[in-house]
Amino acid sequence: MKTYTIEELKSLDWASWQPTQRAVLCFLIVDGNVLLIRKKRGLGAGKVNGPGGKIDPGETAEQAAIRETEEEVCVRVSNLELSGKLHFQFTDGLGIECSVFRTSDYSGNPQETDEADPFWCLIDEIPYDQMWKDDEFWIPKMLSGNYFEGFFTFAKEEMIDLVLK
Repeated sequence: MKTYTIEELKSLDWASWQPTQRAVLCFLIVDGNVLLIRKKRGLGAGKVNGPGGKIDPGETAEQAAIRETEEEVCVRVSNLELSGKLHFQFTDGLGIECSVFRTSDYSGNPQETDEADPFWCLIDEIPYDQMWKDDEFWIPKMLSGNYFEGFFTFAKEEMIDLVLK
């Protein structure tokens, strides 16, 4: 895996960029609230995010979003809408392409698991200060129903650069 300097990240050619990993996020939005999680392990442990994770071999992004949401918070989502795509490159070489989904259709009650502690949050009270820095730029677009594409570079947890379309 190629590592990057901060200077290289600032001039990254996104047109030829290839991810090392594909992932998903799924946001359940109901009556002015969004279901968020406090991540317990893995990349971003301790941060607030939406349920999600890696796409398994042979799985579509939508299938992964349904599976990951059920695994992380014990809720079965349906009727997913693709809201956007995120592209992340880290100095350590990790490159993630993430499909972001939203829905209001679900069954079950959110429950804590080994991976996540779920909680409902008013949309106007999303704790961006406890999230990845990029979230405050694209989540409002996702919540408003506008398709987006974001390109972000990070040195560990520090955002170096962003392009949002």
